[in-house]
Amino acid sequence: MKISLLAASILLALASILPAQETQTITLTDDGRALLNPQMGWTCHFYSNVVSNYGSRLEPSDALDWFEGCSTVYLRLPWAYIEPEEGVFNWAIIDTPAQRWIAAGKKVAFRFTTSENWMEYATPKWVFDAGAESIRYTWGKGPDPNGPAVDPVFDDPIYLEKLDNFLAAAGKRYNNNPNVAFIDVGTYGMWGEGHSSLGVWDKAKFSRMTPEQTLEVVKTHIDLHCKHFPETLLCISDDVAGPQEPGLDFPETDYAFSKGVSLRDDSILVAPEPNSWFHADMAQKFWPTLPVILEHEHFKPSQARGAWNDEKLIESVEKYHASYMSIHWFPDVEWNELKDTIRKINLRMGYRLLPSQVVCPKEVEIGKPFDVSWTLQNLGVAPCYPGGFVALTIKDEQGGIVSVLADESYDVRDLPVAELGQAPKIERQATFRVGLVAPVTKEGTYDLYISIGARDGTPLFELPLPGDDGQKRYKIGRITVKKAS
Repeated sequence: MKISLLAASILLALASILPAQETQTITLTDDGRALLNPQMGWTCHFYSNVVSNYGSRLEPSDALDWFEGCSTVYLRLPWAYIEPEEGVFNWAIIDTPAQRWIAAGKKVAFRFTTSENWMEYATPKWVFDAGAESIRYTWGKGPDPNGPAVDPVFDDPIYLEKLDNFLAAAGKRYNNNPNVAFIDVGTYGMWGEGHSSLGVWDKAKFSRMTPEQTLEVVKTHIDLHCKHFPETLLCISDDVAGPQEPGLDFPETDYAFSKGVSLRDDSILVAPEPNSWFHADMAQKFWPTLPVILEHEHFKPSQARGAWNDEKLIESVEKYHASYMSIHWFPDVEWNELKDTIRKINLRMGYRLLPSQVVCPKEVEIGKPFDVSWTLQNLGVAPCYPGGFVALTIKDEQGGIVSVLADESYDVRDLPVAELGQAPKIERQATFRVGLVAPVTKEGTYDLYISIGARDGTPLFELPLPGDDGQKRYKIGRITVKKAS
């Protein structure tokens, strides 16, 4: 006991006469750039049902790098275009534009539809030739034996068997594909939006499906997608619950949520205020755990109807806590007319991780512990769903990595989401050592970088900071490394 007391006294005496580590406080501010990060961004409707809408004017080399915040190409196509003959697939219609975006470091998203009012057979004709029931109709009038369009009966067993086979082939190709951002459950209802009152009638009575029938059909199509895309983010249109019925809880979307399927609203700015959208309340169930996707109305038709409103578009991102927004027109037109609005949205859509302050020593000794603290904020409207961890990297003048110091004690997924300008500041502290045991570390003054990414220090996220080293590490200052005294 006497020895312990003596040792403690000596340590206290030394602490009183040894100088404390001199620290530096590094303040970092948002540089206002659009960020390309996982599970967020603008989605370009390269195919919007009709294949000439809206990527047809883009050059083969154009992946919309000039459209700030465009992270994803969205390919919405009728099944008939992809499987024109049973078991014979036209994957090139998908893979050709997809590879342009993938080559640019971006992602791909899909919707496969089976009902379109502008073409005769969105579901391939060979499905009906095999015995699947169908309903021929005239848009806006209902069943018509001489009508120009044909719908499947969405619970017909032959139709479902053939659809199951198609989705199995698509799943083999695109499930668990790191280049795929999300896939819509889009095989039920007009345009894949689940409009059971537009082109879907009871197969026996040619009347609208009952709510009970509708729910069972929606569940069936959700289950098929979950079966074939179990490792892929899936989403479903809000309209499966009724396009203009506000509220939080609906059987169809509740079931989707229970299966891990997220929500997309295909109806932003279709109508003027006060009907700019209907399902912001519904989104509150989804956004805390799943990315919410918004699709505004075709841009020019929305303007022509007097439904378009730049401020309401910005507001929709806030209300839905949206991670994605569509480019639902020819991209050059939308960018040129909405540039300022797009830039405002880019500051809030999805997540926006800012390490606003770092406090660390100016000098550290090889192998000896030192403390670093930082302040973190999420300036976006949604959580950072992939999650990640802060890391400091020390690099030499040649850009070589001297030391990687990752702190896995706090996941940025947990950063709180708040109203504009009210993001809480979360303070964290970690203890690190440079060159403990190995690798060999030389004395010197080095560049100090910060990043957020995997537990092992691999950067994953763009940050709104200058000084990117090309690998999503951002130079924040200098630090001196000395031999241990």
